[in-house]
Amino acid sequence: MRAAALQALLICDADDKSRFVLNLPENMPCDTAQQFACPEGIPGRPAKPELVAPGKVGRRAMHTVEGRAVLLHALAHIEMNAINLALDIIWRFADMPPAFYTDWMKVAREEAKHFSLLNAHLRDLGFPYGSFSAHNSLWEMAEKTKADLTARLALVPRTMEARGLDVTPGLMQKLVQAGDLRAGEIMQTIYDEEIGHVEIGNRWYNYQCRKEGHDALAYYPVLSERYKAPRLRGPFNLEGRRQAGFTESELVWLQGQ
Repeated sequence: MRAAALQALLICDADDKSRFVLNLPENMPCDTAQQFACPEGIPGRPAKPELVAPGKVGRRAMHTVEGRAVLLHALAHIEMNAINLALDIIWRFADMPPAFYTDWMKVAREEAKHFSLLNAHLRDLGFPYGSFSAHNSLWEMAEKTKADLTARLALVPRTMEARGLDVTPGLMQKLVQAGDLRAGEIMQTIYDEEIGHVEIGNRWYNYQCRKEGHDALAYYPVLSERYKAPRLRGPFNLEGRRQAGFTESELVWLQGQ
């Protein structure tokens, strides 16, 4: 499983990567102790989209087809990064319980499904993945935390991906109001399954904190400062975050930021 994850991570073509992940067999054997040399080319990515600073990613009016495509393209790029992130955590970090790798392969498969749904809809709109520029913030955090599993769990699924739980319901409503019912259906699927992905991140973050002797709540801001994570800003989807495993203490702390 872990070797297959690394193989998938190195695939450059976005559609080929998602198909490869979706076609991986269930219940693959997993050598939890194997150490891999880090190859060149991580992550494999296509020539397009062009990667630019976050503030330079284009925006368009939502009442136009192109405007909706710009938003959906940004979401597809997030899902492509999320595939890479799940694959990366599988091969990179050894000596975890087998369930850790099974959980993240499930995430990789569902992220590949999300990307495929979004890209199929983008093609129907006339703007397939690669039609617009994108930014690389998610993967940049993966690079920062490549030697620290606890930080990776704290700052990718529990911080950057959890932000999707806050913003997705509003984006879904805007797309439906603009008349794109198919996009709304896709976003609902993504939202429902992302709750589970963030829950997996929460669960394994807490596991790591127990193993290392950290208080999970107190250690989070330490890691956030150490790795210069984006500052958390509301409004927060408290119910969605509860479903994803955030404790009431964490939610109180979050609202005080």
